[in-house]
Amino acid sequence: MGSTANDVRSEPVELDEIDKKLLRMLAENARRTNNSMAAELAIAPSTCLARVNRLRETGVIRRYTVDVNPERIGRALQALIFVRIRPGARHTMSTFSSEIRGLRGVTQLFFLGGTDDFVIHLAVRDSHDVRQFVLDHLSANPAVASTQTSLVFDHLPGGPWV
Repeated sequence: MGSTANDVRSEPVELDEIDKKLLRMLAENARRTNNSMAAELAIAPSTCLARVNRLRETGVIRRYTVDVNPERIGRALQALIFVRIRPGARHTMSTFSSEIRGLRGVTQLFFLGGTDDFVIHLAVRDSHDVRQFVLDHLSANPAVASTQTSLVFDHLPGGPWV
């Protein structure tokens, strides 16, 4: 699917304990102030800012984001849809990926190695919306060989990477 501007394909960045603590703090609350993090870490605010900037510049921090509660915006049902592309249609995978990412309800798209080619994380109103999504965008797509849908009962966000 091509690389993004934030891809860093080089040696891993060495992280010390302060870097790891910074990442954990930002993973918990990306809006946390530099001064509050510096105070908790017992370092100067300028040192804290320099470290966060270095983590961003080296590609460790790719972006800051928001965690939306899907139920509060009328998308109480989440599903994971596993998709296999037909062997003769593998050349369309990049186009398929671009099209799917832009569809309403798609919160994440994973390109996989293994039995399945993609996993689509869908957040919609109800089971009718899941069914309609599969019919309109997957079953009707000649590149799609098969799909398997699993409903998400609970989504527990992962902790920080470090």
